[in-house]
Amino acid sequence: MPNSSNVPNERSVEARECLRLSIREFVEREMPREAAARWDRENEFPRDVFARLARMGVMGLAIPRALGGTGRDIVSTMVVIEELSRRSLAVSVPYIMASCYAGMNLVEFGSPGQQRDLLPRVTSGDLIFAYGWTEPDVGADLASVKTRAVRDGHEVVIDGAKRFCSGAALCDYIYTLVRTGDVGDRHGGLSLVLVPPSTPGVQISKIDAMGMKGAATTDVVFDGVRVPVANVMGGEAGWGRGWAMLIGAGLDVEKLEVAAIGIGIATAALDDAWRAVCAPRSGERPDQSATHQLADMKAQVHAARLVLYHAAELADRHEKCSVETSMAKLLAGEAARDVALRSQVILGIEGYVQGRDAERHVRDALLVPIMGGSSAIQRNNIFKWSAAAT
Repeated sequence: MPNSSNVPNERSVEARECLRLSIREFVEREMPREAAARWDRENEFPRDVFARLARMGVMGLAIPRALGGTGRDIVSTMVVIEELSRRSLAVSVPYIMASCYAGMNLVEFGSPGQQRDLLPRVTSGDLIFAYGWTEPDVGADLASVKTRAVRDGHEVVIDGAKRFCSGAALCDYIYTLVRTGDVGDRHGGLSLVLVPPSTPGVQISKIDAMGMKGAATTDVVFDGVRVPVANVMGGEAGWGRGWAMLIGAGLDVEKLEVAAIGIGIATAALDDAWRAVCAPRSGERPDQSATHQLADMKAQVHAARLVLYHAAELADRHEKCSVETSMAKLLAGEAARDVALRSQVILGIEGYVQGRDAERHVRDALLVPIMGGSSAIQRNNIFKWSAAAT
């Protein structure tokens, strides 16, 4: 029998559509296009907007009611991510960092003390995690990380470096994957540690990436960084259990989070292209070649969305869904890139001007097939896991 604290929330379809409409209204009211353009231009995280989003009660959607959330509901979480991403990743990505990175990991792996102290901060919007996993010489092979942590009395001392650590400059904790055992023990010698970015010895340098502004990606160096042993995820019992935490349900949901971002971007790009083609012109009908492109784009986005929410429903029920989440990530990433680029072509020179929504959509969309496991990795996983099941 599943743990009752992890039973998915049985929200109705109507309730989720009401949530979608509420987020859309919030976006139009609190995240106007000109503000989204400014956040992108200045690489700014709008913390005041984020605080108002938290007051809507959506930060606890990945947290069971027994632990102070609104009930574990992965489908509704994806709804929020998708709708926020239609306007700005400067808000949707920090939402993921709070609701999913912090909330889900604390629910799944936190010690009772960590859950007691930190989950209320998640639901109030006052706690954000950044993933400190990838390293300069380590891409998707996380079992090869070199950042090392050793025990020194009641403290953990960390030395090493992380690459592409998005949101490290704005987070409350860098959720850091470290090697705590022998190098030869690839999977058993890993732990996850909560490191405040203000800790002495933490050095953060922003990477000037093309897109995903507002939650800037960074390089992070740990030079003799000391944190309490209590900051090991799971407490004392979490020492050496990092790999099991990495490959838990959170890995499937991370793919869904990125897929929801991609569908949000693709939908925004499609909407802009649709308006441009179908804008009333006296005596003119829309060009058929353009309307056929719109039809293809709409079909591609709709198909990716169906796969996303099917996979999210499986994750909500704690069913095996690694193949489905990889398919969702793959299809949504390809849809985001393809639709954003086709929309830019339809909009012509206006879509190429820096600062326009279409130009931002392209920059953001190009990242979706890469982050959270590239499209190539998803194809490998789909084949490997499907073949193993036959």
